Amino acid sequence: MSPKSPNLTRCTWPSNPLSIRYHDEEWGVPQHDDRTLFEFLILEGAQAGLSWDTILQKRENYRAAFDQFDPERIARYDGRTLDSLLLNPGIIRNRLKIASAVRNVKAFLNIQKEFGSFDRYIWQFVGGKPRVNKWRPGLKLPASTPESDAMSKDLKKRGFNFVGSTICYAFMQAVGMVNDHWVKCFRYAEVNRAGRRRA
Repeated sequence: MSPKSPNLTRCTWPSNPLSIRYHDEEWGVPQHDDRTLFEFLILEGAQAGLSWDTILQKRENYRAAFDQFDPERIARYDGRTLDSLLLNPGIIRNRLKIASAVRNVKAFLNIQKEFGSFDRYIWQFVGGKPRVNKWRPGLKLPASTPESDAMSKDLKKRGFNFVGSTICYAFMQAVGMVNDHWVKCFRYAEVNRAGRRRA
């Protein structure tokens, strides 16, 4: 759909067919599936210091390497599995980021047990419904907010790594906890409708 619609008004950051498709179909859509939320949390952490385009290009490789982001399976990874991931050219071969994904899944599973779902836990940082912003051309989107600060602090307290406030805000944007599409972007109203349907 996306690459065939060049005349649509979009946010300015999508610059190639892959990022345009991601922008048009996923970015900012409220997500409530625990595995999807976990996937984005790991991918946003992997992106630290890199471009999101790099992660999008490797996303399917990440899904294959990390068992489709199945938390229960990742929690059973041992040293041999971590070593094999470090040799996988399809993902970011950073030892700290790979080890952090395995560490994070254990904290993720603890949250599921405590709250019943990760979804219930993570959406509390925006009161259970998307924050709708009204950005216009020329206005710079924030790198973090008080909500992402609070999320980052609590995730770190619970044992997560690679969850600084900037990473948390990018995660919030990706999973629709905030709608940061520009108001003239064709996705702005569509994403708002998706959020209202859930609410």
